[in-house]
Amino acid sequence: MKYRHLGSSGVRVSQICLGTMSFGDQWGFGASPEASHSVLKAFADAGGNFIDTANKYHGGQTEEIVGEFVASDRDYWVLATKYTLSMRADDPNACGNGRKNMRRAVEASLRRLRTDYIDLLWVHAWDFCTGVDEVMRGLDDLVREGKVNYVGISDAPAWVVAHANTVADLRGWSRFIGLQIQWSLCERTVERELVPMARAFDIGVTPWGPLHAGVLTGKYTRGHGPGDSKRAAFNESRLTERNLEIARTVDAVADELGVTSAQVAVAWLEHQGADVFPIVGARKPEQIVDVLGSVDVALTADQRARLDEVSAISLGFPHDFVGSGARSVIFGEVGDKLEPPKPRG
Repeated sequence: MKYRHLGSSGVRVSQICLGTMSFGDQWGFGASPEASHSVLKAFADAGGNFIDTANKYHGGQTEEIVGEFVASDRDYWVLATKYTLSMRADDPNACGNGRKNMRRAVEASLRRLRTDYIDLLWVHAWDFCTGVDEVMRGLDDLVREGKVNYVGISDAPAWVVAHANTVADLRGWSRFIGLQIQWSLCERTVERELVPMARAFDIGVTPWGPLHAGVLTGKYTRGHGPGDSKRAAFNESRLTERNLEIARTVDAVADELGVTSAQVAVAWLEHQGADVFPIVGARKPEQIVDVLGSVDVALTADQRARLDEVSAISLGFPHDFVGSGARSVIFGEVGDKLEPPKPRG
């Protein structure tokens, strides 16, 4: 396992982040506390130090499981959690991005995690109700109080993140250092705006769903069956012919390399750049050990090209328009004489 700086920060995290949404049983599926601790130990034994959780997961049970495990060596771990999603259905202020929910969510997370600070606090999703100034000032107050070291944002449009970091930079507030997005071979639409924006602002990218709910593990293309029936309905909408064709290509590359399909799918993300830290989850130690093997998978140029081709998307307007099509209009006769510039924005 290698360690890299997350975005523009000074914190060093393992190249793979352990996602914990499967830790707990309050949702009717997931891993017991004992099994969850086995996964955490396997991750630590492999050199992992970056854990992602959320107050919403299993109604807070996940944070309790994580907190119990990391308590013996808290400072080793880079511990990330989230706030935003409703924790009380009958309370209009126990949800959203506002300062009231932010503050009490963090206080509750600190208790469940058995710690006095959170390394990285994520805005779990943008609520389109709270002003950017309120969110960024509220997050900065938590940093100044020592309850949070860094802040990040998940599941938000690129324009929101760009606006927020611009405001933070201008006012001397804590800026987002991490962006959590759904990104995999089956979901590449984030490459239109979100990924280029993150790179323009030097924000680390932590993709969730790198295996697309198991579609890219070979579960559905190697004859292993649907697996957990409780999640079958959730996965059904993902089993499109396009996604299955992508999965079959992943399987073929995996067979060529003598590795698992899951390792190839995660390795493809790792090949996207040193600013990308895939979030992987597991309910059993052998599952996390398998996925962590992706760090040793070296895809050839041909294999990457095949994976890129089968999963390709149209970037749409304005990217397709201002690309090669408008080059001669933008630069005139000197266009062919210009060397390719470093991408900006």
